[in-house]
Amino acid sequence: MEEDRLLEVRNLNKSFPGVQALDNVDFDLKQGEVHALVGENGAGKSTFLKILSGNLAFDSGEIYYQGENYEANTTQVAREKGISMAYQELSLVPSLTVAENIFLGDYEYKTQNKLITFIDWKYTRERAQKLMDLYNLDINVTKKVEELGVGQQQLVEIMRAVAKDVNILMLDEPTSALSQEEIDILFNNIISEMKKEGTSIIYISHRLEEAFQISDRVTVFRDGEQIKTMDIVETDRDEIVSLMVGREIDDRYIKPKGTIEKTYLEVEGLTAEGLIENCSLKVKKGEIVGLSGLMGAGRTELAKTMIGLLEKDSGVIKIDGKKINIQNPNDALNAGIAYLAEDRSESLVYPLTVSQNITLANLKYIFEHGILHKSRERAAGEKYVEELDIDTPNIKQKVKYLSGGNQQKVALARWIYSDVDVFILDEPTRGIDVGAKIEVYHLIDELLANNKAVLLISSELPEIVSLSDRVYVMHSGQIVAEYEGEQITQENIMHSATGGTN
Repeated sequence: MEEDRLLEVRNLNKSFPGVQALDNVDFDLKQGEVHALVGENGAGKSTFLKILSGNLAFDSGEIYYQGENYEANTTQVAREKGISMAYQELSLVPSLTVAENIFLGDYEYKTQNKLITFIDWKYTRERAQKLMDLYNLDINVTKKVEELGVGQQQLVEIMRAVAKDVNILMLDEPTSALSQEEIDILFNNIISEMKKEGTSIIYISHRLEEAFQISDRVTVFRDGEQIKTMDIVETDRDEIVSLMVGREIDDRYIKPKGTIEKTYLEVEGLTAEGLIENCSLKVKKGEIVGLSGLMGAGRTELAKTMIGLLEKDSGVIKIDGKKINIQNPNDALNAGIAYLAEDRSESLVYPLTVSQNITLANLKYIFEHGILHKSRERAAGEKYVEELDIDTPNIKQKVKYLSGGNQQKVALARWIYSDVDVFILDEPTRGIDVGAKIEVYHLIDELLANNKAVLLISSELPEIVSLSDRVYVMHSGQIVAEYEGEQITQENIMHSATGGTN
């Protein structure tokens, strides 16, 4: 092992049923460097980090850490050795507070009257607050995690990873749910400071510009193989993309011209106290309406109120001119409204198979007179795996073994199979690579071609601008602007999203 190498991996292999996730992977990490790990979804990046973090066992190969053979069989063993990871899919306990989550399994205890030992909750809160102050995070440490937005939950996940002294910090798509302000804090306050202290960082992101912004080296994975490792200053975006996909790719999106009909979905004065206030919007069949705004502006809260996941205090929802009463998501589904959640774990049941997940929203057809028609379930699974090009060994594969992009396509397939007319897509391309994004865009094209109405929530301004026929902008729980045609620009949207007036 070379002297400046903190970590060295040789010929690492890992397989799942029907999938070779890692194939003779070689990798090394220098002391104090930021090493970007890039590749399409399913390339093996997350699997690789889960092995290093003690979350997964590998089949064969060698790992050397600080010059010694390394094999962590639990995350606790890895953390004790100074290797910590913040996961893309959050591992927090929603019902616990921020402070309790950050130090879960590492609480300080005190003894009273030499007899009773209990957790020192006051000290736990103080430790958590010191972390927040150190990295300039405005998060209430006494608040339950389930009360936070996804962006703040992601920051708590990162704080949990850095709460103890670490030699290697691994970050898996950490910015996919963060606002630009939160990204700046991560880069300038957290990563920069840890690098100065000699901490090595392995960084996965589908946003290639981030690799060029913060990393020293970049390694490209493709189909479970390590393709190439390069100094970041000696490569460019085009080379990396070509290595990722094994072909030239154009990631520009040009929205097709569809037939836009009359208004189909109307929301009037929707209010949920403390979350959204007096929100009104319209979506026509055959059009994409964008919903933009900064993290915490209330976009997801508006969507969840529309489908009955959050209770409304006032307001009216109409479908095709008729007022409908939505008390829960089942009412929304019966009214023809589907919601693809920003957190995939809310849209999928990971222990179930591909075909089972696809048919979950249309069980009345799969179950008839109390009898499960396996042939119908199988036919639906095979149909959408083929039509949506879902990369899976077979329809019986459990969804948890699919890549993020393919999981997203399964979630979309479920709602397409349910034959609804309104699709609310909340961050549909969050955490997926450029190739998978293009495929999701094509699925949205298909929805428009089939005369569906689409409400698109996205934090990526280029995505909102290029896809939308009209755009509503939210700020502080309110819809503050509407743009259409040539008015839809990143400058106009950001102006309104930050509180500017038209």
